[in-house]
Amino acid sequence: MVASKATKDPQPDTFKEEGSSRGARKFEKKVQFYTKVKDTVASLNASKAIGKKKTHRRNRQKQLKAYNLSALLEGLPELRESWQLPATTKKLSSKSRQKLIETEGKQLLAVINHPNYQSNPLAAIQRHLESTQPVIVEEPKKKTKKTGKKSKASSDAQAMDI
Repeated sequence: MVASKATKDPQPDTFKEEGSSRGARKFEKKVQFYTKVKDTVASLNASKAIGKKKTHRRNRQKQLKAYNLSALLEGLPELRESWQLPATTKKLSSKSRQKLIETEGKQLLAVINHPNYQSNPLAAIQRHLESTQPVIVEEPKKKTKKTGKKSKASSDAQAMDI
């Protein structure tokens, strides 16, 4: 019977010390298991942190590339003038839509019945737009170096403006 106990023991001499009790051996086995688990968790966390750093760096580079559109805007000056932000559209409720239609209808009737509009509609619209629209002032182009590249300071400032 003693021989059968020795064959059932998976690691016969690793936990047995002379004079140690069964409880002490079990405790040592648990301690070794928990240290292995702790080491495994630490290594997994380290590899996860490395992966996070790589993805963070990659995302940051993508953001910096996305913000630097100054070269594109310089190449397309005619589009810069006509470029506007898209207007955000809200869904109107039926009641507010009806109210908007009424107010716009009244405004249209007032414009149509105005004597300036009746005498010369295009000139009246032109005067109205000139008085209500802001004046567009063109800014001079930034100076470039002889190599055709802009200085770093000016490109960084433009990247931050966006």
